[in-house]
Amino acid sequence: MQKHMHKKDIDLIVLALSSPIMFGVYENNRLIDFVITEEKSSEVLPQIYEDLQKKYKINNLFYANGPGSFMAIKVTYIFLKSISILKDIPLFATDAFYFNQNSPIKAVGKLYFVKNAEAIETKKFDEPLSSEFKLPEFLNYNDFDSNTVPNYGIGAVG
Repeated sequence: MQKHMHKKDIDLIVLALSSPIMFGVYENNRLIDFVITEEKSSEVLPQIYEDLQKKYKINNLFYANGPGSFMAIKVTYIFLKSISILKDIPLFATDAFYFNQNSPIKAVGKLYFVKNAEAIETKKFDEPLSSEFKLPEFLNYNDFDSNTVPNYGIGAVG
């Protein structure tokens, strides 16, 4: 007979904008555990989420809603929004710049997404730039929004 253990109440951040994909586990707003993988988001999101929910009681979901890989953002949003609805877990989002100290984010070719005030635009850089995403040590709910729709960083083309 298996002994019933109380699972820790946690919040989960999912960063799946580019490789590697990161999952941050927060207890009392402090990073206590994480998973980092180079696998594709479409293949690994359900598996890692399932593993984490066996270990923890997930109270809130957070993610970076873009800009970044169009497909990765879409897959992550659909997955997390589905979990949010099916399991009645609130979902929150913020832009990707929150996780890389507002550095330019690779778009396509020599174009990068940059954030000017609140507007996200594309800018050309001749030299390749690297942009590393990091999970914050502390989770501040005020940095996230309940508007979770993807922000692909691509406006209307004129």
